[in-house]
Amino acid sequence: MKTAIITGGGQGIGRVATQYLLTHGYRVAIWETDTDALAELREAFKASSAQILFVSCDVSSEANVRKAAEQTISHFGQIDALINNAAIMIEKPLDKLTLDEWNRVISTNLTGTFLCAKHTAAYLATQKGSIINICSTRAFQSEPDTFAYSASKGGVLSLTHSLAVSLGPDVRVNAISPGWIDVSALKKKAKAKSDDLRPEDHTQHPVGRVGQADDIARMILFLIAPENSFITGQNFVVDGGMTRKMIYV
Repeated sequence: MKTAIITGGGQGIGRVATQYLLTHGYRVAIWETDTDALAELREAFKASSAQILFVSCDVSSEANVRKAAEQTISHFGQIDALINNAAIMIEKPLDKLTLDEWNRVISTNLTGTFLCAKHTAAYLATQKGSIINICSTRAFQSEPDTFAYSASKGGVLSLTHSLAVSLGPDVRVNAISPGWIDVSALKKKAKAKSDDLRPEDHTQHPVGRVGQADDIARMILFLIAPENSFITGQNFVVDGGMTRKMIYV
């Protein structure tokens, strides 16, 4: 049985991806810094507890990441896939965004992705494994006041290709860039609240709807499948056709 790590697996896309991986025969190590979300997830998935390892981990801390990797190997004996999903966003005008806030976002979203890859690469290579970095369409089409988040995701995009050419052929590395994915009801209980999506929210997408976490989970399963072993160093935009103008350099 294969083992996957999902960072930030307690809420949102990470939580749904956890469910998908479990139902497709994976064991899952969830690395999550939010203790409330982790406790709720433990309760929700207690029927599958033999297949899950819950790890309290701040991915911006190298000591935390190193320990989490060791715990995962000790518990499951192997690592076949790493899904770098943990991320935070702070939306503030440029003159209001502090350096500490900038550093916190970059440390979690970009440095965390680097650290998790660094401390799992050797284990992944043994299994001919795969890394999936959850990027964002904000890497190439920003929204106002998302400076640190957009910059971090641009870094994740570049890091993905660098990791792919550096770790290949033993480890494949790809990125997924979600667009508008409605995860409002997939947060921990204290924050979960379904958004009232308007008809125009759906119709502005060429496919006619706002995205769901399942859309990203299915792409994760596709990319980590051994049958798709010729795919590496790529970024897959999953946004319902919203990103229609791309700049290539």
